[in-house]
Amino acid sequence: MTTHKTETLDEIKTPPIVPLEEWETARQQLLIKEKELTHARDALAAKRRRMPWTEIKKAYSFDGSQGMVSLLDLFEGRRQLIVYRAFFEPGVFGWSEHACRGCSFGADQVAHLAHLNARDTTLVYASRATQADIARLKARMGWEIPWYTITDSFDADFGVDEWHGHNAFIRDGERVFRTYFINGRGDEAMGTTWSYLDLTALGRQETWEDSPEGYPQTPPYKWWNWHDNYDAETSPDPKWVDMITDPQGAAARRRDEEAKGCTCS
Repeated sequence: MTTHKTETLDEIKTPPIVPLEEWETARQQLLIKEKELTHARDALAAKRRRMPWTEIKKAYSFDGSQGMVSLLDLFEGRRQLIVYRAFFEPGVFGWSEHACRGCSFGADQVAHLAHLNARDTTLVYASRATQADIARLKARMGWEIPWYTITDSFDADFGVDEWHGHNAFIRDGERVFRTYFINGRGDEAMGTTWSYLDLTALGRQETWEDSPEGYPQTPPYKWWNWHDNYDAETSPDPKWVDMITDPQGAAARRRDEEAKGCTCS
């Protein structure tokens, strides 16, 4: 285990130490800036949903755990696809026991894919390593992300032959379109269901979003579910949804249940 030196407050230059009331005032002031950033991020995602698309007419092949597949196959029948180019191959630092440290860091951050899939979106990783090597790496690191082997010029054609990156696609039947691309520090923010959806052409598909007319949208919160329950029902029991849609009312009801001696979990 790595041991880190713990600095004392005397050895580092700290911000002012203030009473709680002054701390809360400072927090509220910073909260204004944080909300501005959130709204700016929402506005950027809205512009992303209005980006033009470009059709992919070249055929690409990937080797997967079940054999050779096409780019269209990577969608797994869903409407949207995100492909992250991970560096795991001869010549990459860590080979053959590990993938690139940055790509591995990102893989450790990936949220449970059931939530992304519930929004008709598939996430896959793609590398130059063989499927046998990828299977061994996934088992070692505990990753369950679908991970394919690049067999042609896909990485060069999509700007990820020398550096990592996320490419977003959408399909209309068998026609596939590239909708967006990020790399560099854009990749470091990826991992949550929200960051992936914000990258896509359709976004989070919630009614509050500024999206073009006709885009699929449903009320926020209502589609959220336990990751092992999406196939069982379309949304959680309403009595649990109220914690998000009506937090004050939900808190009052919980206090009432506690006062009655309820032992429900």
